[in-house]
Amino acid sequence: MLARKSIIPEEYVLARIAAENLRKPRVRDRPRKARFIAKNGACNLAHKNIREQGRFLQDIFTTLVDLKWRHTLVIFTMSFLCSWLLFAMMWWLVAFAHGDMDPSTEYNTNSTKWAPCVTCVRSFTSAFLFSIEVQVTIGFGGRMMTEECPLAITVLILQNIVGLIINAVMLGCIFMKTAQAHRRAETLIFSRQAVIAVRNGKLCFMFRVGDLRKSMIISASVRIQVVRKTTTPEGEVIPIHQVDIPVDNPIESNNIFLVAPLIICHVIDKRSPLYDISAADLALQDLELIVILEGVVETTGITTQARTSYIAEEILWGHRFVPIVTEEEGVYAVDYSKFGNTVKVAAPRCSARELDEKPSILIQTLQKSELSHQNSLRKRNSMRRNNSIRRSNSMRRTNPSLMVPKVQFITPEGSQSASET
Repeated sequence: MLARKSIIPEEYVLARIAAENLRKPRVRDRPRKARFIAKNGACNLAHKNIREQGRFLQDIFTTLVDLKWRHTLVIFTMSFLCSWLLFAMMWWLVAFAHGDMDPSTEYNTNSTKWAPCVTCVRSFTSAFLFSIEVQVTIGFGGRMMTEECPLAITVLILQNIVGLIINAVMLGCIFMKTAQAHRRAETLIFSRQAVIAVRNGKLCFMFRVGDLRKSMIISASVRIQVVRKTTTPEGEVIPIHQVDIPVDNPIESNNIFLVAPLIICHVIDKRSPLYDISAADLALQDLELIVILEGVVETTGITTQARTSYIAEEILWGHRFVPIVTEEEGVYAVDYSKFGNTVKVAAPRCSARELDEKPSILIQTLQKSELSHQNSLRKRNSMRRNNSIRRSNSMRRTNPSLMVPKVQFITPEGSQSASET
């Protein structure tokens, strides 16, 4: 086999590659902006250089609940071990001070002259075992208290109180960690993309929200905020400027009845930050729309909150969500496989301000959409007609029995003529 280097000179190959690279324009993608709220609702925020760390210890219960499970379990395990060791040392000191550790001392528990503070505690190991028995209320019968030492009775009361406090804190933290509100928010879902389309003659920003559980969210409310970087007339730069935008609801409230997936709509009017944004400007906008769903869990009564966000790349202009709720045998069925599916619809590409100033744009857009729809129907019908004709012709050619026979007619003059009917 001949080598390619011997067939094509190396100088020609390099010159051609350089010419192709010069002809191709180099397009650099815009650096992607960090999200303020992730799609799963987590806040993309890092706290740095916190000098007052002691504030977290002032609210120790919340700090323990916010910790990860492995850290919480390690803390509780160390708390029990440290408390057992601490009181084991105290029991050992009490026994040592009373003389119970002296091996030369011979005592009789039935004697009224002398008795130990704690029976069968003659080493640190036995004191540690007695500390565990006292704190977890396990009595094996070998080691027990006597009324000989008031100091030992004080240590017993103190250890019981400390043990009850540790148990209460541990049980409370475990309950709060297992019943946290964000666990319920895992079954509240949002559409991956939002859409902008015409509804009731107005441009609207819409997204879909649903609940996967049968237990409802009571007094559910939806709020939408626009987060963007702004600069004031005085020159102050606000990196995270939050603006609330209203949600279209007939009852003049943000509360919704979330029994089935709903499409939340925001009318883009003069109060909306999206009023001056067109379809061409949307891709260049550095904004993020945060959606917050709040409500009370029906089964536990705990307030929960689910969050998500939409950036400019996740907003589809001129699309609409497909219906997913159907009635089947007297029951409303929800097809979650189509939860985020959209269909393209006619929508003006201008901004809402231009649409308010020139309402004829919407009429022209709808007329063009209707004409294109009729043309597509005509093309489809003509294609079907042509296909049917081709099929019939092919069937006639392949099946000779379907061909029309030739019939001969005899004229009065006796001449014969052949015709095909």
